[in-house]
Amino acid sequence: MAFSVQVGSQTIDGESVFPLLTRYQLLPQLLREVIIDQATAEIECTAEEEQGALKRLCDRFQLATPEAQAAWAKQQGLTPEDLPTIAVRPLKLEKFKAATFGKNLESYFLKRKGSLDQVIYSLIRTQDIGIAQELYFRLQDDQVSFAELARAHSQGPEAETGGMVGPVELETPHPTLAKMLSISQPGQLWPPTKVGEWVIIVRLEKLIPAQLNEGVSQRLLNELFNQWLQTQLQAVQLLSP
Repeated sequence: MAFSVQVGSQTIDGESVFPLLTRYQLLPQLLREVIIDQATAEIECTAEEEQGALKRLCDRFQLATPEAQAAWAKQQGLTPEDLPTIAVRPLKLEKFKAATFGKNLESYFLKRKGSLDQVIYSLIRTQDIGIAQELYFRLQDDQVSFAELARAHSQGPEAETGGMVGPVELETPHPTLAKMLSISQPGQLWPPTKVGEWVIIVRLEKLIPAQLNEGVSQRLLNELFNQWLQTQLQAVQLLSP
């Protein structure tokens, strides 16, 4: 059966889909989904897993009755018989990620750990080097608290928190600031340092080492998968008519 869709006065048929995907820059998304289908074709799920996936799909879109499922499927250009396949697709993808990249997870974590570690630090920033020097000497002499000086003099949003920032991952701050924090000991106060347009005074309060827990594992699996996917997309050949 020939495929066509009526959108206002425009009829979109099979022959016009490819040019439209190209025009609207949707072709990479289509190719991504095709690559995923090819990669997960041999991944198997149990009947229990399939039933659970279908239930999650129906719950997500509030498809409590067969009529609602049929109506939703029609709206998506599907049939009710397609729903189990659509429902189980995310599960098959997660199984593919674990099977393909799980064995490299620990080594990749060690490679990424330096940027995943979190820090809490105190920060004062100003564009006046003279003020920065004065504040630094006052902090060295313990004349006043860091929080008090930050509230009074820092020119960034950290002024609202008494200079306190974090916890944030070490890949979040400016690279120069991240480098300073990565080699700091808790309580270490850095003298005024030029970072971009600012002169900053920073003190590391706490280092929170990253751990390979469930959340980090999933994040890293996704990173490895996306790297692999980009390689697959770059290898796609577009054939001229």
